[in-house]
Amino acid sequence: MSPESKTKEFSVIGKPTNRIDGPLKVSGKAQYSADYHLPGMLFAVPVCATIAHGRIECVDISKAEKMPGVKAVYFKDNFDKLYRVTPTKDFGLKTDEMRPPFEDNQIRYYGQYVAVAVAQTIEQATAAADAVEVKYAPSTPKVGAKLSDDGTLKTEHHRGDAVGAFSKAPVKIDQTYTIPPEFHSAIELHATVADFDGTDFTLYETTQAIANHRNVMAQILGVNPENVKVISKFLGSGFGGKLWPWTHSALAAGISRKLRKPVKLVCTRKQVFQTAGHRPQLEQRVKLGATQDGKLVSIEHDSYGHSGMLDKYLENCGEVTKYFYSCPNVKISSAEVKRHVGAPTSMRGPGAVPGLYATESALDELAIKLKIDPVELRLMNEPQKDEGLNIPFASRHLVDCFKFGSEKFGWENRNPKVGSMKKDGLILGWGTAGAGWIAERIPAEASVELRADGTARVASGTQDIGTGTYTVLAQMAAEELNLPLDRIEVSLGDSDLPPGPLSGGSMATGSLIPAVEQAAKKAVNSLLSAAVETPSSPFFQQDKSQLDFKGGKIRKKDGSGEVAFEQLIRDGNFKTIIGKGSSQGTFGSKPTESRHSYGAHFVEITWQPETARLRVNRVVTAIDAGKILNPKAGRNQIEGSIVMGIGMAMLEAGHYEHTRGAILNGTFADYLLPVNADVPALDIHFLEFENKDLNSYGARGIGEIGLAGFAAAVTNAVYHATGVRVRDLPVRIEDLLKA
Repeated sequence: MSPESKTKEFSVIGKPTNRIDGPLKVSGKAQYSADYHLPGMLFAVPVCATIAHGRIECVDISKAEKMPGVKAVYFKDNFDKLYRVTPTKDFGLKTDEMRPPFEDNQIRYYGQYVAVAVAQTIEQATAAADAVEVKYAPSTPKVGAKLSDDGTLKTEHHRGDAVGAFSKAPVKIDQTYTIPPEFHSAIELHATVADFDGTDFTLYETTQAIANHRNVMAQILGVNPENVKVISKFLGSGFGGKLWPWTHSALAAGISRKLRKPVKLVCTRKQVFQTAGHRPQLEQRVKLGATQDGKLVSIEHDSYGHSGMLDKYLENCGEVTKYFYSCPNVKISSAEVKRHVGAPTSMRGPGAVPGLYATESALDELAIKLKIDPVELRLMNEPQKDEGLNIPFASRHLVDCFKFGSEKFGWENRNPKVGSMKKDGLILGWGTAGAGWIAERIPAEASVELRADGTARVASGTQDIGTGTYTVLAQMAAEELNLPLDRIEVSLGDSDLPPGPLSGGSMATGSLIPAVEQAAKKAVNSLLSAAVETPSSPFFQQDKSQLDFKGGKIRKKDGSGEVAFEQLIRDGNFKTIIGKGSSQGTFGSKPTESRHSYGAHFVEITWQPETARLRVNRVVTAIDAGKILNPKAGRNQIEGSIVMGIGMAMLEAGHYEHTRGAILNGTFADYLLPVNADVPALDIHFLEFENKDLNSYGARGIGEIGLAGFAAAVTNAVYHATGVRVRDLPVRIEDLLKA
């Protein structure tokens, strides 16, 4: 069995719990951003640039603005000024595309918005957008050239003499690994419904960060943050693509202000591919030096990633390399390479996911060269401290993940000879890789309210992006108040609520725990104060310290006397009793202990050379992420990560056309994604080692950890089956025909 914390007893936390928002979703009552339809609402459809580099010479809207139902057609010359954002280092004011729409006539990527048509119906607006004529002075874009030809590396981290140690190492690996552009591909399209009432903006928005979205939109629109309200009650996934605002949101808000009408702008799938971010194209060179017995003596990790012409985006591929394995000589460098593409952005596990693909692949190559078992090689290079920061680990159980996963997978039965393992006429390949991700908090506030109807309400200005935040917040409140889940109401998705965390970096849940815990304690303390101060209370003028609150009732600690909290609230003529709580962030601070989550993936692939058929057949994953608040939703998170990992390893690749810079496969008909038939049974295990460095529950986020390292586990398994080392994702049939 997985080791599990026994020091704190939970009644709700840690129990598999159905999602409290499930009935709304399956009944169709849950309202996503594009579901809002306001009285008098107009529809906006952007016009997208058909070149990736050049300038606009003229925009002719004469035909479009005369079409039926059309209310306006806007472009640079007739639209209100929009402003750039002054970014901050925290997550309170961030956007990845720095240029607001219509700022100038320069085109820097294919699909850039150059005009927008507004009409009474979506069909009319689409027809008008198609009728806008734009004349360009095009230039040849740079989209697909080799990144290392143009990038200048900057050292991000170094210790010891990695270059010198590599030159003297008895055993060396020096390989380059590439990852194509990958697109988030959430089912829900990006959308904004904007409503300006003459003073204030209300934005129904597809966002993973409502507070940041409000602050960014306020700056772009040139108003105060209190004049912008952002609502996001439900989100159809984001995977990082909806963390930061994109230009369509500013367009919708600006149109609503000009026309004094609510406006809906829903991006098409093609527009999402073009203008709403992606994981950048990446090229990584990994050099490993080791002794004959497998000890690492040198690691060099260089990465090149593309970014937009005006934007700054660095994937930080060496983030995990700093601390993952013990090595005295490490050098990590990176380069941002400008290309005529839309701005890249965070995609599930930014930095760690692509970085671990390269380093865990290189480590597998080293194991083969040394004729050492891949698991054993990893275990013998286990560090005793975070050597990147030179501080102790708060909690680290990567070895336990590898050992536990090995046992569950049956790794001891692996024959290391390529193509030697067979079953049912198929060749089996077994591969493994490690996973790592940060464990941090960001500032969060919450309120807990006890009400006269016997229910409680927990509220925070965060959002549920499909991961189960509604449910886990209800679990927190139920745990702290000792109330059943069906008496808890959760309010989130509204920027007027106490400021909550963004849903990114696997930080939302861990950040909310201290805030909800504190809010609940304050609410209960106020309730007990009311119990001794209310004349109608059975505890009037008694010692508050002798009272307790359990199961919805106030009673003496000796068990005598009790009153239901709702009765006390009604008798005392209170409307509600409220407590507010907050928690400080840790992200970006100088830590005294290294906080991370860990995992190990074990993958079996089947290979049929006669038909060149490759399939992920079996997966065992062990995760060390502290206390899992809701194992049902937690397992779902890891399952979703693994499915994305199958896509990353075997299917997904964005392709740019080199003369005009268009994305050639920017639809679900052309961009290959895993479907149910591609996904085997997934065997997922949580190793719940206790560590309360982050919060009192010992919980850490799990949204990203399941994807980290998975692509390497697949390609390592592919090599074991076929003898083909795939260093350029995704695995292609053409690669395997070399076998």
